[in-house]
Amino acid sequence: MGRAKQIKDRRDRAKSESGGDRVVATNRRARHDYEILETLECGMVLSGSEVKSLREGRAQITDAYARIENGELWLLGSHIPPWAYAVGFGSHDPNRARKLLAHHHEIDRWIHKTTAQPLTIVPLKMYFKDGRAKVELGLARGRTLHDRRQAIAKRDAERDMARAARGAEKLG
Repeated sequence: MGRAKQIKDRRDRAKSESGGDRVVATNRRARHDYEILETLECGMVLSGSEVKSLREGRAQITDAYARIENGELWLLGSHIPPWAYAVGFGSHDPNRARKLLAHHHEIDRWIHKTTAQPLTIVPLKMYFKDGRAKVELGLARGRTLHDRRQAIAKRDAERDMARAARGAEKLG
């Protein structure tokens, strides 16, 4: 078997094991500050240099949020730096609002939920799925300081119980 075929087989195997998804950016802070009620996967409308920059793994969504305006979903506050080799006409504004692609019935459902309750839409992660850039949005309710402390205490208690169960399995 030729060297090129071995490399191709290795890449295909690695891609199938990872599920084909490649995470570009995550918003770990969102799961700490918000209680995520529901998630939605959306596509993004991007320019060529933005896609190249994302493929290099350069994006920040920690301060980003999504908003529904005129029946369309927009991602605001995300930062995708310009691609190093795009100059002049080929470059893009790193902080521009990006349109998100979702079915109109999902957008309508989220409009009703956000107007009925004080909920916000936050991006949880940005990734590539089958070669297309996607963003996972979460419909979230803000946590107070007391709620955050309770969530941390609950997570620590669950971790201690799991650790004790593993220890009991080893002994028994």
